[in-house]
Amino acid sequence: MSVGVIIPAAGRGKRMGTKVSKQFLPLGDKPVLIHTLMVFETHPEVDEIVVVAGAGEVSRVEEMVAQYGLEKISAVATGGQERQDSVRSGLEHLQTEWVLVHDAARPFVTHGHITELLKVVRLHGAAILAVPVKDTIKQVDPAGIVERTPDRQSLWAVQTPQAFRRSLLVQAHQRALEQGMTGTDDAMLVEELGIDVRVVMGDYQNIKLTTPEDLAIAEAIWKMRGTER
Repeated sequence: MSVGVIIPAAGRGKRMGTKVSKQFLPLGDKPVLIHTLMVFETHPEVDEIVVVAGAGEVSRVEEMVAQYGLEKISAVATGGQERQDSVRSGLEHLQTEWVLVHDAARPFVTHGHITELLKVVRLHGAAILAVPVKDTIKQVDPAGIVERTPDRQSLWAVQTPQAFRRSLLVQAHQRALEQGMTGTDDAMLVEELGIDVRVVMGDYQNIKLTTPEDLAIAEAIWKMRGTER
């Protein structure tokens, strides 16, 4: 029942508008990546973690891991051009029965959500965190004209971690590689196998840092959680 975690951390985060990759930006007292890693480092069901970094940032991540005394990091692997390539690289360094894939710049996932996700994935083989969308969504054509308004009741915003039986995720990535397919997330690749992916209720605070506005929100969440500790 071993559990491994892959943290793709090779993205440059151009939308953040900073020279430093978003996962290395400071959040309170630590870099964003360290906040993320410490959630999994301290979760009792997680056995090992693989961080997948950009080619020029592997040594930097290794130094950070040593500095903060993270003991569950079994490897810092080199990522690929796309996130999908980085996850595949991470899979090559993990042999655990179960795998969680989690965004490096999503530092607010909780132990409770990880535990619930693991409970569901062990029953069904594939599970993701997601939250119902709050706003009305419009499908818009390239000319900026609304084509349709999907039923909001059936729309969920997907988060990470995403959890899978390792053998299933390996199969999904291998098929995608052979067919030259790029998915927007790992769940999409598994869906292409005809496998049902279960949804576990996430948390609206489990945000991914993508833009400068996200960083401001993250700082507010961090301060709020600090007062709750």
